[in-house]
Amino acid sequence: MDLHNLKPAKGSKKNRKRLGHGSGSGLGKTSGKGHKGQLSRSGSKHRKGFEGGQMPLHRRLPKFGFTNIFRKEYQVINVAGLDRCDAGEITGETLVAAGLVKSTRKPIKILGIGNVEKAFTVKVAAFSGAAVVKIEAAGGKAEVVK
Repeated sequence: MDLHNLKPAKGSKKNRKRLGHGSGSGLGKTSGKGHKGQLSRSGSKHRKGFEGGQMPLHRRLPKFGFTNIFRKEYQVINVAGLDRCDAGEITGETLVAAGLVKSTRKPIKILGIGNVEKAFTVKVAAFSGAAVVKIEAAGGKAEVVK
C-alpha cells in the first residue's frame, strides 16, 4: 500500500444534494419539498412534538404525582464506609476529607449496610435504626446534629 493508491472506504464519500438544478436531477422545481404546506415554505421549522396546531400529546395527557417541597435530601453513606476514617470522632468535615461525601451543605445520613470494626463517635444529621445498632455494638456513639 502506497500513498498513490489510497482510496476512501466505499460509501464514505457522498455528493451533496444540489437542489433546484432542473427536473432531471430529481430535486428540481420544488427542491424535494413537495407542493404547498408549512414545510414547503422558506424559513419553516417547528419544535419537537409539534402536531400541526393540534393540542400536542404532552399537553393532552393528565398530570399526575406529587412533589413534596419540604422534602429533605440527604447524602447517604453506609456504615461500612466509616472504617475509611481514622479519627475517633466523625463529623461532616471528616467525611468530606475522607472522600465519602462531596460537601457539608446537604445533610448527611448513615445507613446500616456493612459492618463497623472501630469505635467511633459519629455526629451527623440522621441515622437509620440499623446503623445506630451497629455503631453502638462496635463501642461507638451515634449523635444527631442539626
